[in-house]
Amino acid sequence: MLKDRRIGEECGVFAIYDPEGDCARSTYYGLYALQHRGQESCGIAVNNNRDITYYKDMGLVNDVFNDEILTKLDGKMAVGHVRYSTTGESMRENAQPLVLRYSKGNIAIAHNGNLVNKDALAKELSVTGAIFQTTTDTEMIAYTIAKERLNTGSVEEAVEKTMDHLVGSFSLIVMSPQKLIAARDPWGFRPLCMGKRGEAIVFASETCALDSVGAEFIRDLEPGEIVVVKNGEIKTIRTHVGKKPHTMCIFEYLYFARPDSVIEGQSAHDSRMLAGKYLAQEYPADADVVVGVPDSGLSAAMGFSKESGIPYGIGFVKNKYIGRTFIQPSQAMRENAVRIKLNVLRSTIEGKRVVMVDDSIVRGTTSKRIVSLLRQFGAKEVHVRSSAPPFMWPCYFGTDVPSRDQLVACNYDMEGIRELIGADSIGFLSVDALKKIIPNANCGYCDGCFSGKYPVEIK
Repeated sequence: MLKDRRIGEECGVFAIYDPEGDCARSTYYGLYALQHRGQESCGIAVNNNRDITYYKDMGLVNDVFNDEILTKLDGKMAVGHVRYSTTGESMRENAQPLVLRYSKGNIAIAHNGNLVNKDALAKELSVTGAIFQTTTDTEMIAYTIAKERLNTGSVEEAVEKTMDHLVGSFSLIVMSPQKLIAARDPWGFRPLCMGKRGEAIVFASETCALDSVGAEFIRDLEPGEIVVVKNGEIKTIRTHVGKKPHTMCIFEYLYFARPDSVIEGQSAHDSRMLAGKYLAQEYPADADVVVGVPDSGLSAAMGFSKESGIPYGIGFVKNKYIGRTFIQPSQAMRENAVRIKLNVLRSTIEGKRVVMVDDSIVRGTTSKRIVSLLRQFGAKEVHVRSSAPPFMWPCYFGTDVPSRDQLVACNYDMEGIRELIGADSIGFLSVDALKKIIPNANCGYCDGCFSGKYPVEIK
């Protein structure tokens, strides 16, 4: 699998209240737009006459759902999820939304993020009798909400109390029989926005999902904010707002978000163009063409080209019909597995000095194979540039960064990495440049995986 050689995407959440119904179909389109955030599993839960029904399975959105299933999932509220596992194993039981039935009724929950205190929370819940059916921290959040609901007057109060127990990243959707609730962690690590389509109210991880269902962007949820929708009426709970510094994951701009999404006022595409611009300033190259590795490297390559004056070219053709996982090739083909996903456009590459811009270099394995592929197709020189700084530290907030012993930048100096991947030269965007790639963002950022400095104490 190529899965273990690239940074894993985040999960994606989508939810809608629509008095006209047919919410499952809107959620399907929303999840389709968020497919880039997780290709492992997906699910949709709907509220129909105060009963929550759901369907979820392993696989891509268009493989899991069909017209018959969506027709059965009828209701005026729905919540959906696409998953890439960062906490919890890859299995059907961990697919979301999770639906929990307890003494006060039932709730469905979908979550994007990762709890730093999940072990302590699991121990606390186990002592009170919780029996876990999954290996995800999402189930711990669901149990905590159910527990708090027994001592509060409403489910939104239970969510508010639950936030006192959670440390880490979470963009959260909770659906009860009568309410749709969206909540964001006090640091705002992960994006969550709200939109409107007529009388319908929509929540999504990214604005591209709002666009896909014809919803108008209203605003991003503030870090720590809880938004409650009941019968079309909106109220907010701001108990946790402003309690922590707003530190959006910088990798949302560099890699995770779809380029047409706008997060906290900043276009992801523009951020990547700026990353390419500053990369060209910091690590110029004498070359004939600049190419980007699909998909996140394309915008950065355009920025590098524009700043350097070196022409931009389409260097790779990507097979768009392959998800994160596919049937393993034979052992003889395993070393050429990258060709299953990418092929080189010879007319762009042959006889040229090439600048290859990628969104990041993790272990170096994939970069090595792509450089080799470029040379096989006649590249005269290959100059590798990464629009992200070197990964030096693990991520505790949901990004699937490998342990330090597997990170190439922790084991080799720059010359060692260049030699390992077979490039003529190599350059990484500096950590200092990160603050310049989000000039329009209404937030700070977390760059812990690059700098080792985290906004939350890691114990």
